[in-house]
Amino acid sequence: MKVAHDWLKHWDLNDPDCIALVDGDSGESWSYHQFFARAQSGADFLFHQKKIQKGDRVVYLGKNNLSVITLFFATSRIGAILVPVNFRLSSDEIQFIVGDSSAKLVVMDSEFENRASEFLSQAQEILSILEFEKQTQQNKKFIDFNCDEKDPAMIIYTSGTTGRPKGATLCYRGLFWNAHSTSLRLNLTQKDKAVTFLPLFHTGGWNVLTTPFLSRGAQIILTQKFDAAQILSLSEKYHATLLFGVPTTMSMLAQHSTFEFINLSSVRYAIVGGEPMPLELIQKWHDKNVPIRQGYGLTEFGPNVFSLDEKESLRKMGSIGTPNASIDVQVITEKNQVALPGEVGELYLRGPACMLGYWNQPEETKKTMSGNWLMTGDLVKFDSEGFFYVVGRKKEMYKSGGENVYPAEVERVISQISWVKEVAVVGLRDDKWGEVGEAFVSSDKSRFNKGELREHCSKNLAKFKVPHFFHWIQELPKSGAGKVSKQDLGTTR
Repeated sequence: MKVAHDWLKHWDLNDPDCIALVDGDSGESWSYHQFFARAQSGADFLFHQKKIQKGDRVVYLGKNNLSVITLFFATSRIGAILVPVNFRLSSDEIQFIVGDSSAKLVVMDSEFENRASEFLSQAQEILSILEFEKQTQQNKKFIDFNCDEKDPAMIIYTSGTTGRPKGATLCYRGLFWNAHSTSLRLNLTQKDKAVTFLPLFHTGGWNVLTTPFLSRGAQIILTQKFDAAQILSLSEKYHATLLFGVPTTMSMLAQHSTFEFINLSSVRYAIVGGEPMPLELIQKWHDKNVPIRQGYGLTEFGPNVFSLDEKESLRKMGSIGTPNASIDVQVITEKNQVALPGEVGELYLRGPACMLGYWNQPEETKKTMSGNWLMTGDLVKFDSEGFFYVVGRKKEMYKSGGENVYPAEVERVISQISWVKEVAVVGLRDDKWGEVGEAFVSSDKSRFNKGELREHCSKNLAKFKVPHFFHWIQELPKSGAGKVSKQDLGTTR
């Protein structure tokens, strides 16, 4: 099985001159032959000079650049484990992750080195990503590929909204099957190109398109951060065939002054995750001849799990679509029964792309796994045609007058109003009803209308689901991954 995961060796043998990576900021590009050579040299340096062995954890703390992707493929050759860390975290949070993973080496951007004393102990050695980059240009070759399919490849720590961060441990088998099922569902070919701007401390940056593309010999154009003008310009310049983002970034792209005249004729479709995309925004992209494919995933499973074909994006608005290949799905109700169409229950997933577990946290792993099934914590329902809809998180669900209310269901209804840009609904304690809904709506302030919101909700939702409070907000607070951060909404009232 080792050969199946040595993607760079495969493409070096079969199409070495094909471009693998482009630095969208500098324009530098590497062929698969150059990329493979850098990964081999990087592995040789890590193994012989930094004494990195199979199973050792290597932390990366910094921004996107091509050498970070090389670092992953270098550690893979050794059989070491990459731990990408969110540089936006506090020193305490970074210190916890470095300690929890027992990192042997910490690779850093130079701009973060002055903070190293805040979260590193004497047990960790620091390596500049610039020094690593220099070493990858040496003519040295680490020939072996020392990992097996069930060996850990990467530990990606979750946001830790329920406590300390948890390290989802992804193995080579999981990355392979995520790439395989993604390729089947998205019809990926070697000719595909995409601009990647999501941070490489997030599974979306790594595994929605980057690793699937590299497994197929396709091309990634990497940028250090999201910049709407740059993303549009690069997509036109390099004839991108796919786009990927969350509703927030897709909205920012569509609102940019260059959107109307930028040439995106090469784009087959845009893939959108995170939250459902409002109808008006979907239509704006469709008017640009860029169909929208919504999807669903999570760090612990791949992350590509569901996809909604672009031809269904309007008819099945709000749906995450149907499961990808090699993924078994169950919906389990509160009564611990398998749900029927229309019934709400927790989404269970099973398949080879599932994580090995949470690093160093066997009890948390037991809480999340039921045999071979991953209990996602997401509440979903499916219709008679087999299309799935997320209705909320188990921990976000609230009870109003004894009835369950799922925020995602209410948010989907509010998003149908044309002037609504974004919406988030949370439960608020209430002496009479126990909890009531509170909706935070982002829009042009001049168009914000509580009466219209309440009337629309009353027509489309049961009375107990209609939020008691509607607040205008200029922009919803976001996490580093671009998702709505509901725990921060309380400070915006």
